[in-house]
Amino acid sequence: MNQVKKVAVVGGGPAGLMAAETLAAEGVEVHLYDAMPSVGRKFLLAGRGGLNLTHSEPFERFAGRFGERSEQLAPLLRAFGPDQVKAWAQGLGIETFVGTSGRVFPKDMKAAPLLRAWLHRLRQAGVRFHMRHRWLGWDDAQAVATTLRFAAPDGEAAASHDAVVLALGGASWSRLGSDGAWVPWVAGRGVGVAPLLPANCGFDLGWTPHFAERFAGMPFKSVAIAFSDSHGRSFARKGEFVATATGIEGSLVYAASALLRDEIAERGSATLMLDLLPDRSAEQVRAAVLHPRGARSLASHLKSRLGIEGIKAGVLHEVLNRDEMHAPDKLAETLKAVPLRLKAARPIDEAISTAGGVRFDALDDQLMGVALPGVFFAGEMLDWEAPTGGYLLTASMASGAAAARGVLARLK
Repeated sequence: MNQVKKVAVVGGGPAGLMAAETLAAEGVEVHLYDAMPSVGRKFLLAGRGGLNLTHSEPFERFAGRFGERSEQLAPLLRAFGPDQVKAWAQGLGIETFVGTSGRVFPKDMKAAPLLRAWLHRLRQAGVRFHMRHRWLGWDDAQAVATTLRFAAPDGEAAASHDAVVLALGGASWSRLGSDGAWVPWVAGRGVGVAPLLPANCGFDLGWTPHFAERFAGMPFKSVAIAFSDSHGRSFARKGEFVATATGIEGSLVYAASALLRDEIAERGSATLMLDLLPDRSAEQVRAAVLHPRGARSLASHLKSRLGIEGIKAGVLHEVLNRDEMHAPDKLAETLKAVPLRLKAARPIDEAISTAGGVRFDALDDQLMGVALPGVFFAGEMLDWEAPTGGYLLTASMASGAAAARGVLARLK
C-alpha cells in the first residue's frame, strides 16, 4: 500500500479484536469502535469459570463440530485454527494446558490477564479505540458503504474509512453489548440475514410446582440423553445438566440444543429421552427392579438397588402415576428412558450464543458483503453456530482474521 489506509472495526469482541490485530500488523490505521465502556465484556464473562480457548481434538473432527456450516468455516479454521490460537496465546505470554476433556485453557484459567496483554499489544500496534460509540448504520448522504454513523458521548458523529469490518456479535447477553440491533440496518442494505435464534440454550418443559420448588437448581449427574428429530437426525451423549424452575439447562442440554430448538420450531415440541442409569443395561435395571424387596418401600428399594433418589426419583414421579410406579416393567423402561417434552427454548438474551445472522451466500469468499463493497463481516453475527468447548471462540477469531485478510486484499 502506497499510503496508510484507514479501516473501521466495529465491535470489540474476539472477532473484532483479531481483525484489528491482523490489520494493524500490516500497517493499516485501525479505528475500533464499541458501544460499551470497555471491550471484551462477553469474553471476560465466559472466562469466569475458566476460559476455554479452543479444543485439542484432530482438525477434521474440530471442523465438523460446526454442523451445516462446517464447509464454510473449514477454510477459515485452516488458516487460523486451534494450533494458531494456542500459539497466539503463547505470544502474549499466556501458557496453556489441555484438560481431561481435551479442552484448552490458560494455565491460570483466567481471561483478564490474556485480555490485558492483548489490548496492550493492540495499542502498541497503533489501534485506536473509540469506546461508547454505538453504531447507528450508514450515512445515507454518502454513496459509499464505508461511511458510518455513531452515537458518541458528544452526540451523533459520522466517520469515513477505506474499508469496514463489522463484528457486532449476535443477540445474546445484550447487557454486554450484543443486542442484534444491527439486523435491520444490514438487511436494509440488501444483505441476506437469517433470523437470530438462541444457541447453547436451556428449555422450558413445565415441571409440577412440587418438583420445581424442591429440585430447581439441582443437577442431574451421571445421566445420558438421547433425541431423534423428525428428519432422522439424532443425538446421544452422557453427561450432566441442571433442572431449572421451568425446565432444563447445562452443558449436556446445550450440546443438543440446535436439534431440540429446530424441532420445537417445526413441530411445536421436542421429546428427549433421559437415561437415569447409563452405566447399566436395560436387563440389569429390570433385574434390579424385579428383585424381591420384602418389607422395604419402593423408594428404599430403588435407592438400595439402583441408587435412585433425590432428583432422579423426583423426575420419575413427574412422568409416572402411582400405578405405573408399581408396574415393574414400566418402571424399568422409564428408568432408562424418561420422556421429557420440551415446549420452548429459553429467550435468546439468556443463551450462551446465537444462531442465524449474515448469510454466507450474501458474502464473497473473503467475507465481504456482495451488496456492500468494502464492508466485511466476522464473528457471531455470521450465520453459524457452535457447541461450547472453545469452538465458538476459535471460529470467531478465525473469521475476524479472515475478514481482515479480505480487507487487506481489497486495499492492495
